[in-house]
Amino acid sequence: MELKIYQVDAFSEKVFGGNPAAVVPLNEWLEDEILQKIALENNLSETAFYVKEENRFVLRWFTPGTEVDLCGHATLATAHVLFEHEGFDGEEISFFSPRSGILKVRKDGDHLVMDFPIDIIKEITLTEQLTNPFSPKPIQAFKGKTDYVLVFENENQIRTLKFDLGQIAELPVRGVIVTAKGDKEDFVSRFFGPQVGVPEDPVTGSAHTSLTPIWAEKLGKNELTAIQVSPREGKLGCKLVGDRVILTGNAITYLIGRIFI
Repeated sequence: MELKIYQVDAFSEKVFGGNPAAVVPLNEWLEDEILQKIALENNLSETAFYVKEENRFVLRWFTPGTEVDLCGHATLATAHVLFEHEGFDGEEISFFSPRSGILKVRKDGDHLVMDFPIDIIKEITLTEQLTNPFSPKPIQAFKGKTDYVLVFENENQIRTLKFDLGQIAELPVRGVIVTAKGDKEDFVSRFFGPQVGVPEDPVTGSAHTSLTPIWAEKLGKNELTAIQVSPREGKLGCKLVGDRVILTGNAITYLIGRIFI
């Protein structure tokens, strides 16, 4: 069996920036074990697989360790592949995720615009289990559907944060988002997901479905700019529209190849 594979740097205008994702088009679904082995072999934070069904594309995402409910950067990468390489000639792509529902991506000039469901966020008590992995300590905590969100005092704390991945891995969530008000952008963040085989994710689109409503309320506005301050760094536009979050970013192809199984 031979499969196409693309590697795309998402939330970046140039290669070696943003977050790399693999995209594998399929004519029909393979066994989950094979999908997971391909994701492990790729060893990227996410590999996206899609199958065209009538007027939509069914989309799934795998880390090296597990299937996940939602992945923003790999969705952006998949849309880029369809627009630039796989002959999609419409203005908007409709994806369907068995775990997250309908996800739409459209072109806006050089940008791609994603329409995602908002995360359901609630503030929770800061416990030692949440504060112990980090130095300095967070000042506020939230819990979303799959992640904790920890708020810190300023951008410098996020950039220079000391953390214990072993302790983070013991938390019963997909990952931990750390965030603070930005110096130039509205907010900054980082994402740690050792629970799903991703020690630190370079740019996490899905995390911004949690971050956008938090910072929209804190800053009193619904349109925001954000930077995920990992070593690769990525910039996103975020807009809160009812129960949806609109995320804007760029993507660029790094690699086109073939998988032989």
